[in-house]
Amino acid sequence: MNEKSNIEKNEKESLNFIEQIVENDLKDTNKYKKIITRFPPEPNGYLHIGHAKSICLNFGIAKKYGGITNLRFDDTNPEKEDIEYVNSIKEDIKWLGFEWNDKPYYASDYFDKLYEFAVNLIKQKKAYVCELSPEELSEYRGTPTKPGKPSPWRNRPVEENLMLLEKMKNGEIDEGKMMLRAKIDMASPNMHMRDPIMYRIRKVKHHRTGNKWNIYPMYDFAHGQSDYIEGITHSICTLEFDVHRPLYDWFLDQIAEKGKTRPKQIEFARLNLSYTIMSKRKLLRLVKENYVSSWDDPRMPTISGFRRRGYTPESIRNFADTIGVAKRDGIIDIALLEHSIREDLNKRANRVMGVLNPLKVTITNYPKDKTELLDAVNNPEDETKGSRKIQFSNQIYIEKDDFMENAPRKFFRLSVGKEVRLRYAYFITCNDIVKDENGNITELLCTYDPKSKGGKSPDGRKVKGTLHWVDAKSAVKAKVNLYDRLFVKENPDDTNEGEDFTSNINPNSLKVVDAYLEKSLKDAKPEDKFQFERLGYFCLDKESKNDNLIFNRTVTLRDSWAKMQKNNKP
Repeated sequence: MNEKSNIEKNEKESLNFIEQIVENDLKDTNKYKKIITRFPPEPNGYLHIGHAKSICLNFGIAKKYGGITNLRFDDTNPEKEDIEYVNSIKEDIKWLGFEWNDKPYYASDYFDKLYEFAVNLIKQKKAYVCELSPEELSEYRGTPTKPGKPSPWRNRPVEENLMLLEKMKNGEIDEGKMMLRAKIDMASPNMHMRDPIMYRIRKVKHHRTGNKWNIYPMYDFAHGQSDYIEGITHSICTLEFDVHRPLYDWFLDQIAEKGKTRPKQIEFARLNLSYTIMSKRKLLRLVKENYVSSWDDPRMPTISGFRRRGYTPESIRNFADTIGVAKRDGIIDIALLEHSIREDLNKRANRVMGVLNPLKVTITNYPKDKTELLDAVNNPEDETKGSRKIQFSNQIYIEKDDFMENAPRKFFRLSVGKEVRLRYAYFITCNDIVKDENGNITELLCTYDPKSKGGKSPDGRKVKGTLHWVDAKSAVKAKVNLYDRLFVKENPDDTNEGEDFTSNINPNSLKVVDAYLEKSLKDAKPEDKFQFERLGYFCLDKESKNDNLIFNRTVTLRDSWAKMQKNNKP
């Protein structure tokens, strides 16, 4: 095999199975002239990280093959929908870095056309108005191993069906009294093919169509037909819709016209993330029952929650690329997502210093009225970011955990009689400690070596410990939210009998501390991201004010995923 053939073979093997389908379809010039995908969210909640994977896939496929992607809101359930969710979805998609084709579309744009399709199905004797109660409907459908039985109204005359459907539409029939069903096969092994519901009565005001409609189409009837109307070529959805595909195709068989683009449904494995809930219904409970503060609470797996926590769109897109597209469901370790944001912020986030658990240090041989400015590197990964000036004086703060009164031999931080390096500053030695009446250490008395400016050894002596610090006289106060995982179990739905997923909520998922930060952070803007040296990555919260700084911890510095990968190498 020649070199060109090898390259083509490797490129082919690197394609995911959806890309392979698309490429094969493109070879058939009579099938699709242009790739058109769609992202069809229901406006009944905020998008989560699973939706982000779908967004990256749908928009990414279209972009790769010179196509377009439609944003279409599946607004067929007005009881649970809200314009707030519509706006949040638009914002999330744009923040992730994608642009939809033309304007946003809505399933409600096609309500008249869908109704027309339904009328034609009745005329073809392929749909009928059914009066079974919900309980009777369940009984008549049978079970996966037992065929269903036909509704008593299955062979209702066409004209009567048309008259009753009109009455349903006009609000003349009470909710729950009637429904429109497709006439397919009550003995089908696929339960979705046993005369599925097409329309149900809902006398609810719609956020776009108002009170025009008293009936609303079911997802299975609205979705494929909306794809067809828009000329979608590839309807990419998650694996749970695999059993819906025969019904998707059946409806298209009834309405598709020769020569018009017919969409192809392709299923992929949804994203399941450890220590994370992906159900919008359950996420809504977390909000409504005040387990979290809002949909964009930084502990939530929503796109807006990740954004507020300090994640970047690049890190989420890279995460989606890394996990790839699979045909089988599995659980992705959340550590991989955390690894993705660490890698991204390591390159882009400026280094600063902050102290979250402050202990005062007085340098007794440093002049009390003196301050000086020291040079500090902004980002060692990016020389173009340059340096900044940080203030130093005779009073500083260090972390309480960086001092131990009776330190073991391998404790390389500060203790009485021991010398450490202050980052960018000087060597200091602790000479004494000050305690309060309860025996708690409140202050350290230290001396510094004036010849060690910049943290450099003046005589070649080695100092193993290097501490971060902030100048007490110029430091700014801030509230810092230390976020941990929202659930204590890898699978939050793993509960004891009588409990639900909320029993696995981590009571320590949020800890708020009063911190001291270097003065430069006073000028930070919401969503600005930093690495607090030795502590982790942090982001300025959107509710932060100049006189009330609030920072959110994005992720700690420890990268368990990278460590796991290193340990697994042969």
